[in-house]
Amino acid sequence: MSCILGFDVGTRLIGVAVGNRLTATARALDVVAVRGGEPNWDKLDRLFREWQPEAVVVGLPLTLDGEEQPMTRTARAFANRLRKRYGLTPHLCDERNSSQEAARSFADARRAGARRRSDGQRIDADAAAVILERWLHGEDHD
Repeated sequence: MSCILGFDVGTRLIGVAVGNRLTATARALDVVAVRGGEPNWDKLDRLFREWQPEAVVVGLPLTLDGEEQPMTRTARAFANRLRKRYGLTPHLCDERNSSQEAARSFADARRAGARRRSDGQRIDADAAAVILERWLHGEDHD
């Protein structure tokens, strides 16, 4: 099965999702801590070994006007480090409003009783799934 890993890069957490080209779907997978600007590479190594992705997608945080901002550089730097470490050229995907979309989905799931408040730390992984599904559906291919 050809899987793709998607990432929502933050300063404290990186959300990770896994998706499939065939079904064009993605699901939240995990969150990876970032300390001192460094992601937990051991955890990322484990995820890459477990899933053996054929491709990776990194969310590109742009302003509402589509301009770059400081977090854009952080996401680009992370994508470059993934390329060097795992030998895969990351695809970049506009992530505008992905966190809000993930938060809305989380709130809806809570109201329906399908999620608990303690699941809130996984919103970053939910945002990664939103980003990855957008990319899989071709909404923003680089």
